[in-house]
Amino acid sequence: MRLWVFGYGSLLWNPGFKPAEARRAVLHDYHRSFCMLSVHHRGTPEAPGLVLALDAVPGGQCTGMAFRAEDAEAEAVLQMLRERELVSSAYLERTLTLQTEDGTLESVAYVIDPDHEQYVQLELETQAQMITRSIGGRGPNPDYLYRTAAHLEQMGIVDPDMRWLVDRVRALTPGD
Repeated sequence: MRLWVFGYGSLLWNPGFKPAEARRAVLHDYHRSFCMLSVHHRGTPEAPGLVLALDAVPGGQCTGMAFRAEDAEAEAVLQMLRERELVSSAYLERTLTLQTEDGTLESVAYVIDPDHEQYVQLELETQAQMITRSIGGRGPNPDYLYRTAAHLEQMGIVDPDMRWLVDRVRALTPGD
C-alpha cells in the first residue's frame, strides 16, 4: 500500500511517523483556517480551543507537505492517524489530489465537516482570545499556534492572519 498524507497544521511538525519521503505540495479548492473547535487536543468541551482545518473554498489553495509512509508501515500509520485525527467526527478523511514539483499525487487529508457542531467561522480577535486561554490533552493552544506558524515561516509560506494571531496571542499571554 502506498500512503501519502497531507500535512498543513500540526502534521507539519508532528506527523507521528518517520516519513520515507516528503514533498512540498499544494491542495487546490481548500484553505487552512482556524475553523475547528478543539475539545480534545487543544481545549476541552467546557473551554474549547481552536485548531486548523482544511475548509473547502472554491478557488482557494493550501500549501503544505505531502509525507509518504514506508510501504510496510502504511496500515499502521493510517490507523494511528485515524485515532489522532478522527477523535471526533469533525474531520472527514478524504483522498485528494495534490500538486507537487514532481506532478500530482493522491494523498489522505483531513478536512472539516462544515455541518459539524465543531465548525466555526470567527473573527481574528475572537480566535486569539480562545487560543490564548485554551489547554487540552496535547497541551496549550498557543503552543500549537506558535509551532505551526514557525514551520510555515520556515517553508516560506506567508499567512498574514497567522502572523496577526501569533502577535496578538503573545500580547495576550502573560510572560510571553
